[in-house]
Amino acid sequence: MFERFSRSWGLVKASGAVLSANKRLMLFPVLSSISTLIVAASFLVPAFASGMLTHMDRGHMTPAMAAWLFVFYIVQYFIVIFFNSALIGAALMHLRGESPTLGDGFRIATSKLPSILGYAVISATVGMVLRAIEERAGFIGRWIVALLGVAWTLATFMVVPVLVSQDIGPFDAVKHSTLLLKRTWGENLVGNAGIGLAFGLLFVGVLFAGVALLFVAISTHSAAVIGLVVALWIATLLTLAVIQGALHGIYAAAVYRYAEEGDAGVGFDKTLVADAFKIKA
Repeated sequence: MFERFSRSWGLVKASGAVLSANKRLMLFPVLSSISTLIVAASFLVPAFASGMLTHMDRGHMTPAMAAWLFVFYIVQYFIVIFFNSALIGAALMHLRGESPTLGDGFRIATSKLPSILGYAVISATVGMVLRAIEERAGFIGRWIVALLGVAWTLATFMVVPVLVSQDIGPFDAVKHSTLLLKRTWGENLVGNAGIGLAFGLLFVGVLFAGVALLFVAISTHSAAVIGLVVALWIATLLTLAVIQGALHGIYAAAVYRYAEEGDAGVGFDKTLVADAFKIKA
């Protein structure tokens, strides 16, 4: 356990060094979050007002509702993948020793729009299929969906770096991502959730600290103090989420470089990345 935590923290520090050298990379997850919230509101508010969400929650899914949900999935996935492509494209430039700007990241993502859209459709289709399995199989279905979700996450771990680096379509990118994982590290991924583990601990710490400070603020009977504590608490959680998103993109770029070239790039220790993935005995 201690070894895994140590390696996870090492990945955070290595990714953090890259992020510290180019703090503008944090703007990509910020813009992605804002865009997804705007799109979600544009879809969900009218659906809620019309009562469609209530019918869907009760299991009354009509073909029109299914089509609406599929389009919603596609748009949301497209936005997330687009900004992630911009982030990873810029991160790959940094790992090559260049000095990328926000414009460079968006230029790279824009040049891959057809592939990004195709991958969004694939992801939305997988999401709809998993949702259908979960709804029809009950408790067992949730376990099946969880396992399939993990398998899909592993298979597509390097799809976005592949898309932004190579002139191939989304289906070939998924195949190539799977091939890279099998060829380089085998099946037993140890460090894929390293950054998630480290930030999970940070989130838990912030949550507990926030609750403690909130009790102290309530004891002051001051609405201003309570509001300030809540605002700082939320701001800290959002900041951690943004940093985690940026670090995840940087790490994905470094892993891709290591898989293709045997060198993770500027700011990353080759041994650190290699140790994050162990070949199963």
